[in-house]
Amino acid sequence: MARPIGPLSIGIDIGTSGARAVAMRPDFSIAARSAVPLDRFGQNARDPSVWWSAVGAALTDLLAGVDRAAVRSIAVDGTSGTLLPVDGAGRPLAEPLMYNDKVDDDAILAVIAREAPAASAALGATSGLAKALWFQRLPGVAAVLHQADWIAGQFSGRFDISDENNALKTGYDVEARRWPDWIAATGMRMEFLPRVVKPGDVTGTLTASAADMFGLAHDVAVVAGTTDGCASFLATGAAAVGDGVTALGSSLTIKILSDRPISAPQFGIYSHRLGDAYLAGGASNSGGKVLAQHFPLARIIELSAGIDPMTETGLDYYPLPTVGERFPVADPALPPRLTPRPADDADYLKAMLEGIAGIEALGYRRLAELGAPRLTSVRSVGGGAASPAWTAIRQHKLGVSFLPALSDEAAAGTARLALMGAIEAELL
Repeated sequence: MARPIGPLSIGIDIGTSGARAVAMRPDFSIAARSAVPLDRFGQNARDPSVWWSAVGAALTDLLAGVDRAAVRSIAVDGTSGTLLPVDGAGRPLAEPLMYNDKVDDDAILAVIAREAPAASAALGATSGLAKALWFQRLPGVAAVLHQADWIAGQFSGRFDISDENNALKTGYDVEARRWPDWIAATGMRMEFLPRVVKPGDVTGTLTASAADMFGLAHDVAVVAGTTDGCASFLATGAAAVGDGVTALGSSLTIKILSDRPISAPQFGIYSHRLGDAYLAGGASNSGGKVLAQHFPLARIIELSAGIDPMTETGLDYYPLPTVGERFPVADPALPPRLTPRPADDADYLKAMLEGIAGIEALGYRRLAELGAPRLTSVRSVGGGAASPAWTAIRQHKLGVSFLPALSDEAAAGTARLALMGAIEAELL
């Protein structure tokens, strides 16, 4: 029997390689999904017109598989710390500075270092505030926006609004919920910064042109989105204080939902706000990249099948791809520890898996030492989450419940925000 569609909310994720879209039902199940690479529309992934073309294509593909009349809300996430300057009509005035781009201006970095609190996420050459200060010099600037703000503006026609998650690295105070006074002391023209609302707040409706372009109703709500990292956390279904999410990709990233903000710049830790809770976490240099240095993927899969996770090698490894660690140990000179090497390749791989699991456990303990709640459950995403042997090793190290991740798609997390916004606004 076919499942009824019912009302739908759409989440859009614009990433470094493409745009993805998810249509979600009120029970949080996914009705449809689509993905479009950026390079279909040009080789310059920094070009906002390429972003919008990819988003439009992904949304068009998605809507081809659902009832367009059922769509009630839409939200967007983007890469954290990607900014662009626009004029009064929302037209880009320069090539954006991406999340990992650095501002090469000693005067800007010095004034931020002087004025910003030590725990601020606006410190550093890649911060949103450094980019905003750089862009405000351009003639004709009316606003400096985050990537998700600008994409959302294509739907709503509003180029004056952002969300608390994207605004964090631009200096927004998520505890006081306002732009702090010290930002003006850096020389930032505050009128260029967007008004900030909570992720999930309704910010407007589709413009007539956007509604007609996609064949949607003109009263579809545009909902404030988030960053790609926060969206990925939300997608898993983690929602209670103490819920953790571990991403086992090329690097190891852990996040926990906390009832209080956690800040530790020495570990690269700051906290996004999600409603009345906070999302804190850190990223280790360890992870799948280390494994790939020693074994091809096919060999890792083959060796993993023969690993007994109920026994331990007794080897105390700290697997790193090169010298230096940022979290849970802040030591740029920390050397990899991968000796002695057992004669058996399976034992060597097992020792590395144990070592990375130990770093994960230490990471959650470090967050607790800094004030985060005790870890109560873990959801896992990324390629490493598919390994039964590694999962069993990690469960032994962490000693908490491992719960299934509902999704690892950022677009699904953003669709949850769009759905929550529609529910709160009584649009469903």
